[in-house]
Amino acid sequence: MNKKYLKKIIATDNEGLQMISACCAGAKVKISNIKYLQSNKIFLISIERNQVETSQENKKINSICKFDFIDHVKSKNIDQGNKELILELIGIDYLKNKDNYEINLMFNSNAHISLRTETIEVSLEDQSEIK
Repeated sequence: MNKKYLKKIIATDNEGLQMISACCAGAKVKISNIKYLQSNKIFLISIERNQVETSQENKKINSICKFDFIDHVKSKNIDQGNKELILELIGIDYLKNKDNYEINLMFNSNAHISLRTETIEVSLEDQSEIK
């Protein structure tokens, strides 16, 4: 596999977050691949996404979307007991609420995850191409 096609995007503001959101739109996420490491304040989500940023639109990539400095996570309309359930990530946005940001991951079936943080620090790192 050719490593040069794998990339890492780091977002620290709305513009970067929108770029990551665009790359992740339509990505498939298995419930078992969503992790909140509370003691490290890290929220990880492993996704299978289409490589939308190149002309090879049928190329599928395994990527890790990592959110740092997350103080609180809440989910809505997600059956966390069903580890095999696959959701489709529609997009990521945020709201500023006093001193905090609330980053929202929106999925199909009106499911969403809300992350509370004092700063936007998000990375999308490609892991491997799916053959």
